[in-house]
Amino acid sequence: MSETLSDIGSAREFEFSEQDFQTIASKVKNVAGINLSASKRSLVYSRLAKRIRKLDLKTFTHYIERLENDGTGKEMDFLITALTTNVTAFFRESHHFEHLYTKVLPGLAARARDGARIRLWSCACSSGEEPYSIALCVQAAIPDAAQMDVKILATDIDESILRRARTGIYPEESLKTIPTDFHRNIQRNKGDNSIRPNDQTRALVSFGQLNLFSPWPFQGDFDVIFCRNVAIYFDKPTQATLWQKLAQRLAENGQLYIGHSERISGPADGLLTSNGITQYARARQEIQ
Repeated sequence: MSETLSDIGSAREFEFSEQDFQTIASKVKNVAGINLSASKRSLVYSRLAKRIRKLDLKTFTHYIERLENDGTGKEMDFLITALTTNVTAFFRESHHFEHLYTKVLPGLAARARDGARIRLWSCACSSGEEPYSIALCVQAAIPDAAQMDVKILATDIDESILRRARTGIYPEESLKTIPTDFHRNIQRNKGDNSIRPNDQTRALVSFGQLNLFSPWPFQGDFDVIFCRNVAIYFDKPTQATLWQKLAQRLAENGQLYIGHSERISGPADGLLTSNGITQYARARQEIQ
C-alpha cells in the first residue's frame, strides 16, 4: 500500500509523472549509458527534489524543460552526478591492490627500467582514493618512477568530484585503510587532521573528465585498468559494450580489475582470462 501511495503525485512536494520518469531515464541512458529501471523511480525523485526546490520550479516537467533548454550542458552534468553514487576508499577491495603490487608491478617495473611506456587507468576515479592507491603502489614498487615513462590516468564523468580529487586532501581517518608500508609516502597535516599523498605520488596521476560512452581522446594501450562498480549502472548490452572497449584497450597481458558484483560478458569474454577474484588478464594476441 505504501508503494502505491508513493507514486501518487499529490502525496509529494512536486508532481512527478511516469512520463517525467521515463523522459529522465531516457536522457540519462542516452548521455551516460546509465540504466534506470522502474525500481529507481523513488531514488530519482529523492535525488532531484532538492534541485527542483533550489531552482524554484514547481514540477519535474518544468525541470525537464530547464534541462532541455540548457545549452551549456551543466544541468545534465548535475543530473548525472545526482543519480550516481561516489562511494570509495583507499585500497577498497584490497585484494586487487595486493595483486597489483605483488604480481603485476614487478614486471612493469622491469619494463619501465628498460625504457618502456607504462600506463595505468582508473576510469571511474570518483574523489581520487582509487588512483592515489594505485599511485602509492607504483611509488613503492618503482621509487624512481618519476624518471621513467610511468603515468596513471584518472577519469570520471563528474567534474565536481574531480575537483575534489585533484586536491588530494583527505581526512586523517583515511589512514586506517592504507597499509602501513605505504604511509611513508603520505603527508600529515595536524593542523586540520588531514592527509595527502606526497608530491612524488600525486605527480604520477593526471585527472580528466571523461564520459565512457563518448569517444576516448587518448592514444595507446593500458597495462592496467581499474573499472570497478561502474557497469552496475548499465543494462546487459551496455555492459558488454563497455567490457569490449576496455579489453581492446588493454596491452597484451594487461590487467583489468572490476567490481565485486560485476562479471565480464559479451565479446570481451573471449579476450580476457580470469586470474583471480574479479580480475582479468588480456589474452595473448593471435599471430596473424
